[in-house]
Amino acid sequence: MPKINRYVDISTVEREAKKDYIDRHSPFIHCAGSAKLGEKFPVTVRMGSEYPHPDDTEHYIQSIQLYNGPTLLAEGKFVSGTLGGQGAKGHAEVTFNIVPSGSKLELSALSYCTKHGLWECDPVVVTVED
Repeated sequence: MPKINRYVDISTVEREAKKDYIDRHSPFIHCAGSAKLGEKFPVTVRMGSEYPHPDDTEHYIQSIQLYNGPTLLAEGKFVSGTLGGQGAKGHAEVTFNIVPSGSKLELSALSYCTKHGLWECDPVVVTVED
């Protein structure tokens, strides 16, 4: 099994270079706190909060996956150059429209950097209303 890196609160990290490394590789979920049962619900996953990730030929974000608990809901794939290439920096981002079932969603995201491996965010709980 590959090593999975997790986001840590960068305000607790002393060196700026380490903050940059952690933040730009971590996926962040952006969505409302509640959803309607059976209706499309947009969930955006963005790479990095404060620091952009490079988009080089050998170093870029290759994929972002969205999970509900252990179930894979959606996946976005990227190729080198999606954000401009040749050393450009940006926040890879994808919005998934999912249709919730059940009483809640326990969303988490995984991202894959071609140089630094898998990264996981903290779960986000969304209530599902009738």
